[in-house]
Amino acid sequence: MGRVVLLAAGAAGAAALLLAYQRLKRRAAAETPCCRTVSAVGVVGLGVMGSQLVLNFAEKLRRPVSGFDLDAQKASATITLAAEQGALPVEAFTDLQDFVASLERPRRVLLLVPAGRAVDAAIDSLLPLLSRGDVLVDMGNEWYERTEERHKRVCAAGIHYVGCGLSGGGEGARRGPCLMPGGPPEAWQLLQPLLESIAARAGGAPSGSGAGSYPCVRHIGPGGSGHYVKMVHNGIEYGDMQLIAEASLFCRGLAGMSATEAARVFSDLNEGPLEGFLMETTAVVHRKRDTDPAAPEGAALVDAILDSCGSKGTGKWTIQQAAELGVPSPTHAAALEARYLSSLTTQRKAASAQLGDASTVPDEALALPPGWQQDLEDALLASKLCSYAQGMAHLRAASEVHNWKLRLAELAAIWQGGCIIRAKVLHLVAEAFTKEPALSNLLLDAAVAAEMRARAPGWRRFVLLALSNGIPIPALSASLAYYDSFRSSLLRSAQCIQAQRDCFGGHGFQRLDAPGKAMHAVWQA
Repeated sequence: MGRVVLLAAGAAGAAALLLAYQRLKRRAAAETPCCRTVSAVGVVGLGVMGSQLVLNFAEKLRRPVSGFDLDAQKASATITLAAEQGALPVEAFTDLQDFVASLERPRRVLLLVPAGRAVDAAIDSLLPLLSRGDVLVDMGNEWYERTEERHKRVCAAGIHYVGCGLSGGGEGARRGPCLMPGGPPEAWQLLQPLLESIAARAGGAPSGSGAGSYPCVRHIGPGGSGHYVKMVHNGIEYGDMQLIAEASLFCRGLAGMSATEAARVFSDLNEGPLEGFLMETTAVVHRKRDTDPAAPEGAALVDAILDSCGSKGTGKWTIQQAAELGVPSPTHAAALEARYLSSLTTQRKAASAQLGDASTVPDEALALPPGWQQDLEDALLASKLCSYAQGMAHLRAASEVHNWKLRLAELAAIWQGGCIIRAKVLHLVAEAFTKEPALSNLLLDAAVAAEMRARAPGWRRFVLLALSNGIPIPALSASLAYYDSFRSSLLRSAQCIQAQRDCFGGHGFQRLDAPGKAMHAVWQA
């Protein structure tokens, strides 16, 4: 059968052409089965992420790749993109049976569908068509316990099931994401060459992996460990975004900067130790002009955006699980609560009238003290290290509870490429856990501790300057409180609380000079 090219003749026309193309392919396959195309991997769900992942596979493998979607328009759009980007060997299907038949055995099928019921529906449809030894991979942001339940159900049919965290957005899916697969080792052996081919690459190989760059993918561990690690990654991401956003608030509010001037500050910060994807992104969004016809000339698009933040659940899950494990995560919690507070737009407007508007930009920029931008860098870097310390402590605790044997140095290494939280400072994190894999908290590493001590004075000055002028910086200040609490050999506040608990509830306490011995006092004569 000759090559069939789908032309962009409108959505309906493209869909019709796709269906005709598939009928021709089925007929040709029936007539000459030995010549049927065999795809290396299949992707279910051809939305933004799925279609970009298909193109990435086709480009890196230089072998046919199959995609499936019930929506013929999405399938035809993927074929069109493949043609436009160098005639990439992509097949697109709207018939699930034909899709499965196009895959080489053992089949590797990746699900890029919304978490929850859509994943269950996809599994139910695919199981009767798959064979023992095939691999089914959920690439979405799924709750790890659901992943473990599905693992049991799918494995009972003799099929491997993997929950794989994916970070990097649509651009990462196309050019190279960071991947965090969790599941049976046998499944990883089948997936490793495929996932390593499409993953982002980072320089400076982690300990034991040899010289040169390395793919930003590792087998995380069994069960739902991959999705759990991605969940905590997203909690760290929430923290990073909020920390940088608070710096933006300071620059635009107290410093009275324009969006362009703020973009310059973030570009400068991105040239130093804070270099990272989110810092670069923040500079980009502050430079973007508003092209709406009604917008003033030269206005910044960021200033036209509704001040209410969305979230998709992983941030909330991170805080809930940290609480279950008893791991303090104040930076991540403050970031999540800041998003919730932002959604109270009506109440905030009413409060600004009653209490005074904290967002009022001064008519003239405040005469800021010399060196405040260095203090800002100190505050952001120290707070970022606190955020990583909380995330890694969370993962260590979860690993111990679930017996996942997570390798924290490797996580910090693969996060250095492809993912949203990729940043220069992750080198310091990876080195800390490479030197001491059993390190209980990142802040106990000698190099990190030295960095924190050096940054602390400027960090305090910046937090004091912001708070004394009514600039809300919940994540920066929560990070500082975490740092000071963690380095306190004696917490008088904890003594007070335990005494209160015993006084009103008889909960008891232990004495400093008699550890392990339960005590109770009569507090009122």
